[in-house]
Amino acid sequence: MNQTDHVPDVSGPSSDPGRESASRVSPTMIRLRAVVAAARFHGLELDVRDFAAEPGEESPSPATLVRWLEEQGAVAKGMRIKWRYLVKMTNSPPIVLMFRDGSAAVMVGADPSKGVVWLRDPLKDEATAPVPVDELRLSRIWTGDVLLIKRRRDQSEADAPINLTWLAKMVLREKRSLRDIAIASMTLSILQIFPPLIVMQVIDRVVNYKSMSTLISISGIIVVFSVYEVLLSYGRRELSMVLTTRVDSRISLHVFSRLVSLPLEYFERQQAGNLLGRVMAIYKVRDFLTGKLMNTFLDLFTLVVILPFLFYLSSTLAWMTVAAAGCIGLIVVVFMRPVARVIGEQMQAERERGAILYETVAGIRTLKTLALENMRKQVWDEVTAVVIRWKLAVGRMSNWPQTLVMPLDMFINRGIILVGAYLALVSPSSAGVGGLVAFMMLGNRVASPLVGFAKLLDDFNEVMTSLGEAASVLNQPTETKALATGMRPAIKGALSFDGVDFTYPGSTSKALNNVNFEVPAGTMLGLVGRSGSGKSTITRLLQGVSRSYTGYLKLDGIDLREINLTHLRRSFGVVLQDNFLFRGTIRENITAGRPGYTIDDVVRAARMAGAEEFIERMPAGYETFIEEGSTNISGGQRQRLAIARAVITDPKLMILDEATSALDPESEALVNANLERIGKGRTMVIVSHRLSSLVNCDQICVMDHGSVADIAPHDVLLERCDIYRTLWMQQNRHTEGKSKSGSSSLVAKGE
Repeated sequence: MNQTDHVPDVSGPSSDPGRESASRVSPTMIRLRAVVAAARFHGLELDVRDFAAEPGEESPSPATLVRWLEEQGAVAKGMRIKWRYLVKMTNSPPIVLMFRDGSAAVMVGADPSKGVVWLRDPLKDEATAPVPVDELRLSRIWTGDVLLIKRRRDQSEADAPINLTWLAKMVLREKRSLRDIAIASMTLSILQIFPPLIVMQVIDRVVNYKSMSTLISISGIIVVFSVYEVLLSYGRRELSMVLTTRVDSRISLHVFSRLVSLPLEYFERQQAGNLLGRVMAIYKVRDFLTGKLMNTFLDLFTLVVILPFLFYLSSTLAWMTVAAAGCIGLIVVVFMRPVARVIGEQMQAERERGAILYETVAGIRTLKTLALENMRKQVWDEVTAVVIRWKLAVGRMSNWPQTLVMPLDMFINRGIILVGAYLALVSPSSAGVGGLVAFMMLGNRVASPLVGFAKLLDDFNEVMTSLGEAASVLNQPTETKALATGMRPAIKGALSFDGVDFTYPGSTSKALNNVNFEVPAGTMLGLVGRSGSGKSTITRLLQGVSRSYTGYLKLDGIDLREINLTHLRRSFGVVLQDNFLFRGTIRENITAGRPGYTIDDVVRAARMAGAEEFIERMPAGYETFIEEGSTNISGGQRQRLAIARAVITDPKLMILDEATSALDPESEALVNANLERIGKGRTMVIVSHRLSSLVNCDQICVMDHGSVADIAPHDVLLERCDIYRTLWMQQNRHTEGKSKSGSSSLVAKGE
């Protein structure tokens, strides 16, 4: 089976589904187009490139499609129905019908009187008239499976603010598991009543009356109850593990999705180690919800069942047990706020220490080359001292409630039996020996959840502090809406800036000030200027990194803010000054998670970027593994791989922001020689301080203090633009000096 059957090929020359012929489109693509068409009816714009196929599926199953649709903010359900029900769905929105060959069609209507349903080809335009199909014709190709889609109207878990309510809903979604656990817990609580009762009978009847037959009967009953209790306990633990695992996976998926949906600007303002520390704090909340909290509430079932029986055995001892546990809870509540304050300080100190550790590991190369070990050790010692100081403060603050609680806990475990013994001596009729032993057996089971519930409040402080830390990151405004909504036009590459102003958050001066220029599609545009003139800011706006600009920035006549952000970024090829390569093979890095591309596509992109030559010299060629931090390749090789990764998608618009700055002269000359070939048929925006690499650009835009000083070809700018001419002379005066005097100045040599 062809690899492209799993991941649809959407990088072909035609992006208009109405122009695609069925002979060229795989059944998988037809099925996905049908889903996209049905979702569009509800105002949901989907991109088939967002779809990730399940391994081993020749064509996406209804379950896989439901999973994809729910990730995109829809409510979907796959089901199997019979013809007699399908033909009666006259007022339903578009329904996707699954065909046996792996394709699908969109049902847009039904007529029970005529016995037909109206189907529309998902590859045709929506204005195309649907085709009537009767039961006989449809039964030959239809599997009986349908996919129902509607838009989610309420706030989804992916968009809702992360708080205790959000986490509780995550747990409560497992209704079936919670129900089964509750039934098992209630049954176990009831079974736990019988052993103390049996012990009471043994003491009061068997021992006193020396009845061997009664002992044998009671022993059999105990064995039966014990077997049931063991099996139920095992089942409850198994259900609890399944529940916690499902909740854990769901929280992890949501947290990571929320994290990567945050805008780049937010990450640029945060210290990476501190940010990660705050995000990871949510796992403390997860452990609390699925660990201590769940176990305590499960034990409360025991309390509900056993507590009335304790009052039956001895109301006096029962009230003492409840009163002691209540005092424990009161002590914990009193100390909640002061303990929460010092715990918050401790967590802040630990985050600062984590940030230092992360920064040290991330910059270990600089640390080693500059011999900064002692300096970083000193910083580490200082932050560690702060952590230890607050940890000691937390321990001392927590020690007080634990000390005050201990006498009450001892009274519940030890004092009750003394009081019971006294009551048995004073009034034998009110509490017998067997009853006292039964009360002690059940009393420990009751006191444990009461004390645990009171101590739970103490843990609640740390949990709420951790939740607040995680929420301070994860509840930041995300790009989710921009990534999922907006127009998806076919990108050609015409750019237009009309009065664009932009100021970075926290800055008082404009990074861009009334920028005005436009270039047609297919233009090679160079951006030059002194440092801080606004060159990289323009590329940031084009990539949608910052959308808080004023004025109009248009791509092919459409305001950039109206274009779907995912579609926009996938339509661009971007190469930065410092590019990041992931751990994996060279081939995996060039394809960048797009398995639909073949090795021929990878080789073509590498050749275009001038990377083929060094890749073929590597031990495993395109399967060579790149280590973390790209330590086993040079900076120039990494840059050429980044260029190959950008051009493999055949984007209509490419941005090169100092893309050749890390290349040696030979590699730079090789890439520059390929730029004209790379730029053929596409718009190129090239930021470079080396003006010699921009000589062949169609237009060169000269930036100065956030404004456009001039825009023209190289020769024109040399004549009329003082800034450009000055920059050119500064970079090329050493060559002019040689031509005049045969030698260069010391300054020229330095440059």
